[in-house]
Amino acid sequence: MNILNWITNLDLAINYWIQENLRNDFLTRFFTFITSLSNYGWFWILLIIVLLINKKTRKVGIIAFVSFCACALVVNAFMKPLFMRTRPYDLVDFLIYIGHKPWDYSFPSGHTSAAFSVALICFWQLDKKYSWIFVLIATLIGFSRLYLGVHYPSDVLGGFLIALIISYIVNKKGSEYYGRNRN
Repeated sequence: MNILNWITNLDLAINYWIQENLRNDFLTRFFTFITSLSNYGWFWILLIIVLLINKKTRKVGIIAFVSFCACALVVNAFMKPLFMRTRPYDLVDFLIYIGHKPWDYSFPSGHTSAAFSVALICFWQLDKKYSWIFVLIATLIGFSRLYLGVHYPSDVLGGFLIALIISYIVNKKGSEYYGRNRN
């Protein structure tokens, strides 16, 4: 068995375990709401706008905006068409998705990458006393994609890693730029 088959089998086993052991009416409503925060990136776009409006957080808003756009471009324009991974519910009959049926490819998770692309910038740039909440929301969004059966665990992990790398680079370069240009 090659490594890709092994990963897919592990992914499917985790998806099936979640479906059979965690799903209930309360969690379905909760994770349907949580996942909706990243539908079209609306929550993160709204957060970026709020950061841009406030003069004290404008630089953070700009860095978060660049991170969000870079992740969206890499994930949706390059990675998904490159890998063309079938959604889990299209691969096997025993996995049942909940809610909206995505039309695009599975790898990597766009919801997860969008969420972490902004949440990590906020965590690194803003007061930790409050900014950890964005990382928590991003984590819940990533898990919601598994709970709803629309992604494999490796899709979510891939979305997180892409956001981690891109947001790290954007944060570092943005901080250097604003460190040199204090205005």
